[in-house]
Amino acid sequence: MNYSSALKNPIFKTVQLAADELNYPTYVVGGFVRDFLLNRKQEKTDIDFVCIGNGMKLAESVKNKLGEKATLKVFKNFGTAMIHFKGEDYEFVGARKESYRSDSRKPIVENGTLEDDQNRRDFTINAMAIQLNAENYGILIDPFNGQEDLKNQVIRTPLNPDITYSDDPLRMMRAIRFATQLGFTIEEKSLVSINRNAERLTIISQERITEELNKIILTEKPSDGFKLLFDTQLLHQFFPLMCQLHGVDFIGKHGHKDNFYHTLEVLDNISKNTRNLWLRWAAILHDIAKPQTKKYEKGHGWTFHAHEFIGGKMVPKIFRKLKLPLNEKMRYVKKLVTLHLRPIVLAQDIVTDSAVRRLLFDAGDDIDDLMTLCDADITSKNKKKVKKYLNNFQLVRKKLKEIEEKDHVRNFQPPINGKEIMELFNLEAGREIGILKNSIKEAILDGTVKNDKKEALVFIISKAKELNLHPVK
Repeated sequence: MNYSSALKNPIFKTVQLAADELNYPTYVVGGFVRDFLLNRKQEKTDIDFVCIGNGMKLAESVKNKLGEKATLKVFKNFGTAMIHFKGEDYEFVGARKESYRSDSRKPIVENGTLEDDQNRRDFTINAMAIQLNAENYGILIDPFNGQEDLKNQVIRTPLNPDITYSDDPLRMMRAIRFATQLGFTIEEKSLVSINRNAERLTIISQERITEELNKIILTEKPSDGFKLLFDTQLLHQFFPLMCQLHGVDFIGKHGHKDNFYHTLEVLDNISKNTRNLWLRWAAILHDIAKPQTKKYEKGHGWTFHAHEFIGGKMVPKIFRKLKLPLNEKMRYVKKLVTLHLRPIVLAQDIVTDSAVRRLLFDAGDDIDDLMTLCDADITSKNKKKVKKYLNNFQLVRKKLKEIEEKDHVRNFQPPINGKEIMELFNLEAGREIGILKNSIKEAILDGTVKNDKKEALVFIISKAKELNLHPVK
């Protein structure tokens, strides 16, 4: 069948001209072909080209035809070249044959045929190619029935899955990522093979694993991916802490909910409302300390006291191990994990202005994200209970808005700073400055003093007397 209709992008005619001039049989392969056949729109255009010949030489010819606005990067060690043009990326490689050593996913590469190149692809749905040379322009080459697998929504490897996964264990993560992104199932033989080869994942760098994990987290229903990661034992290889959430303990009739599946429900809930990767990570980690804090109290049941504070302290170590960024993204997740019970407590009790002020101060600009996390954390099957909590959260939101409009405490700085205190009492930098600064902050958050310089000055002079300090006349 001819798929010239897929080749509307002007890049294809440019590649065709360059390929025919060099007499290189050339094809567009992989994700572009798959997504065209699925009628799936990609957020970013990345197109891969394979030629029977020198991929770098073909890329150079295409770059020259595109002109000065195109940039070319050549990766000689990998035998590939990348062109960036008008916001799109085009990768060029010569068809190759690959063989692997057992201790590395880096292949030994030789020049090969198109058949060799398609054999080395990860899945049948990514092994299809459309020819670009004028003689056979638009002809689809599909040796492994990838079209049929697209139709049946199946992830399957071109060769024996044990070979495909053992050669490059990252493909196991990719299988689960594609299944989750596309809503496909993984073929049974392939699923069994992933389980059998799960420990091979240890030869893959954590950065590559986490890159695939983040793509799973950003899918429409990430719980599907995490269930597959858990069931195939892949999650146990790189994130055993999350696996520890799994399971329920009973003492007599007293059991607790399975915190692994609860976490996945929270993740799915929050994914309906945000594409923010780091807010989704906060959902994943919000109960991460429950296994460490789990305790049975006679007559009361299972408790997880202080799991939010201990969980917050665990976040930097988890980010470091998973090679996630150790910057404001990590601090944001840590803050949300630490604070995630605070609005729930406010929703249960009579909401005092002081408690709301403190929440606003501690959450700052992340207060709305924190409330989104709290909404997602309601996973009760009791509809009346869910409705009650959501209504209470609306009351908390209303109170947050009222207090913020009245007292302006979100990210506030005390109206008198340390330098002014030093000048007022003729003090050197020291312990007394910190005590006085903290006392005015606490008084404003308690509501005993307005967030106003005049009132703050009166308060701080009075407070200073307790420290036997007096303002300089």
